[in-house]
Amino acid sequence: MMACGSVNLPPGFCFSPTDEELVLHFLYSKASLPCHPNIIPELDLSLLDPWELNSKALSGGNQHYFFTKVKENRSTENGYWKEIGVTEPIVSASEKVGIKKYLVFNLGEAPQGTETSWVMQEYHICSSGLNTASCGSTRGRRKPDQSRSKWVLCKAYEKKSSQSEQGVNCYSDEDDDSGTELSWLDEFYMSLDDDLEEIISLPN
Repeated sequence: MMACGSVNLPPGFCFSPTDEELVLHFLYSKASLPCHPNIIPELDLSLLDPWELNSKALSGGNQHYFFTKVKENRSTENGYWKEIGVTEPIVSASEKVGIKKYLVFNLGEAPQGTETSWVMQEYHICSSGLNTASCGSTRGRRKPDQSRSKWVLCKAYEKKSSQSEQGVNCYSDEDDDSGTELSWLDEFYMSLDDDLEEIISLPN
C-alpha cells in the first residue's frame, strides 16, 4: 500500500537521504500529518521477505526504504528480523530527534535461525518508545499523533559477502593476511569502535 499522494522518482534520480533527513523530513511528517505526500510506501513487514522488497519498497541503489508499523514480532514466512543490540541516536542541531536500531534477517524459526547477509536499519522518532524529555526539544515541529507515531521507517539492504565454506553470512577480512574470516557482525561491531565515545558523550 502506497502512502497518500505518493509519487515516483524520475529517471536519473537516486534516493540517498541522511539519517537526519529520514527522521525529520519523512518519518516525523508521517507521524504528524494524516495524509502527508510521501514517496516512501507503507509495507507490512510480516508479508515480505527481504529479497521481495525490490519493486515494492522505494529503492535507492541496493537500499530499500519503506514505512511499517512498530512490531515486537518481526517474523516473515521464511524467517525473522533479529535486533543485534545496537542503537544509535539521530541528532539534529545538537538535539536528539530519534534513534536507529540495527537488525539482521535470519532464516528459519527463532531462536535457531540461520543468519543471512540482509541488514535492516529501523528508524524511530522520540515518541515511538523513548522518553520525549530525553530526546531534545521538538519546538517548531508539529507534535506527532500518538496513533500514527507507531510508524517506523526502515532501510533494508544486503551486504556483499565472500563465497566461503561458512556460508553467505561470513565476510573476508581483507586487512588480515592470516586468511581468517570474520562474520559481518564482528566487522560491524569493530566499525563502531571509533563512534562509541562520541555517542556516549551526547547530552541526555
